[in-house]
Amino acid sequence: MSGVERLNAADAGMKNGQLTQLMLRLPSAQATDNPQLTTHNPQPNSQLTTDMNKPIFLLLLFALSLWSACNNDGHTYVLIETEYGNMKAMLYNSTPKHRDNFIKLVKENYYDSLMFHRIIPGFMIQGGDPDSRYALPDLQLGLGGPGYEIDAEIGSPHLKGTLAAARNNNPLKRSSGSQFYIVQGQPIDDAVLDGLEQQKGIRYNPEQRRLYKEIGGTPFLDGDYTVFGEIVQGLEVIDKIAAVPTKPGDRPVQDVRMKIRIVR
Repeated sequence: MSGVERLNAADAGMKNGQLTQLMLRLPSAQATDNPQLTTHNPQPNSQLTTDMNKPIFLLLLFALSLWSACNNDGHTYVLIETEYGNMKAMLYNSTPKHRDNFIKLVKENYYDSLMFHRIIPGFMIQGGDPDSRYALPDLQLGLGGPGYEIDAEIGSPHLKGTLAAARNNNPLKRSSGSQFYIVQGQPIDDAVLDGLEQQKGIRYNPEQRRLYKEIGGTPFLDGDYTVFGEIVQGLEVIDKIAAVPTKPGDRPVQDVRMKIRIVR
């Protein structure tokens, strides 16, 4: 499937609650269908105390059911820890190669102590270069990796907060094995999106357009880089990191290091 087809396939995702994979997922109302919550059998007066305790039990059961729905949505979440705050990211199941590789590296503690080595305000923050772990202050970074690339899984748009794979200028658009960036971007108007549709042959659905206008992003990367996750908590941390002073070459003056772990 071409990049154009994959972007258009996002329209089909509207029916499955995965419009752009940036929308908040609310827990389904499964708890209200639980017979234990809707059935009440009156007890004799001798059981009055038991009956009085039932509302508390049902409330706890309802809360447990909601917690279970929130924590079993089928996605893997990671926590990206920095001195500027933490970001919780959801990895997309629609990009299984990137998802599985990222999980593998996180479990190996690959990213611990690596830097966000490239920071461009209004664009993105980039990290994951293993050469950054012990890098001297003036070392130019951005070429390191685990020694392999990942097949492209291009599809989702580059809205603010999305997690995407960096890559070199290879014709197959294969991704770096470890380097990633988190989009900051800026609000985009319809005229820009119209121009990109004509230039790239892609189509944005109404909700994608709304989000680009409201929260922003970097749509000029759409169709060329794999987006494989999104920040679901801590979006403000992106802005804090993007605001740090940088040197020529976009490396921050003071190192911004990360630690990543799987949270569920």
